[in-house]
Amino acid sequence: MRVLIVDDEPLARQRIRQLLAGEGDLEVAGEAVNGLEAVRLIEELAPDLVFLDVQMPELDGFGVVESVGVDRMPATLFVTAFDQHAVKAFEVHALDYLLKPFDRERFRKALARVREWRGRPGGAPSLEGLLAEIRRDQPCPDRFLVRNGERYQLVKASAIQWVEAEDNYVRLHVEGASHLLRHTMGGILARLDPKVFRRIHRSAIVNLDFIKELQSWTGGDMLVVMRDGTRLTLSRTYRDQFAEWQ
Repeated sequence: MRVLIVDDEPLARQRIRQLLAGEGDLEVAGEAVNGLEAVRLIEELAPDLVFLDVQMPELDGFGVVESVGVDRMPATLFVTAFDQHAVKAFEVHALDYLLKPFDRERFRKALARVREWRGRPGGAPSLEGLLAEIRRDQPCPDRFLVRNGERYQLVKASAIQWVEAEDNYVRLHVEGASHLLRHTMGGILARLDPKVFRRIHRSAIVNLDFIKELQSWTGGDMLVVMRDGTRLTLSRTYRDQFAEWQ
């Protein structure tokens, strides 16, 4: 198995590399020092296993999973110093986790579980349930990782003017530019601040701060005119999103 080590602490990466040295069926394919680099290397190297630190600046371990996509994420061992509440979520939903500080025995138990899951049909469990439980109790993120050609950049949530559904992706419209993000409309809405973002159509979410005006239209629908002139449909199905101002 080809392994990617992701941790912003050099000593932590060194510790994992040393412990892996005695495992003949594992090869270190690379190391990432932050979440942005982790996303890039996961896509470039296609590792079989990722040791993923949870607590990293700018883009944490869960942000890495969301950016790569739960369906494309390799088998993942989370490395964390989280409290017991979060650990329970790992026990239920994750392949396994390593709670810092961990010893060689615990490390080998985690690897044994990886090998066990690797031999099962379907491989490692989906991380979708873990993300839902962990994110439920966390504040909304203030930025999202998007791909821009061969590079990645962080987009501030407050700069997103509106979000458009596009097949298995969503398109973030930001200051005259747009960025594709692998997410569902429901998933991205759950990650946005409900005080600022509202769904107006099955294929559109708007930032209230960028709305210029609402205009009456036909069939109970309305037009939402954005500051940049973009016109979107407020479906009557979602009219209650604006009920507090009517």
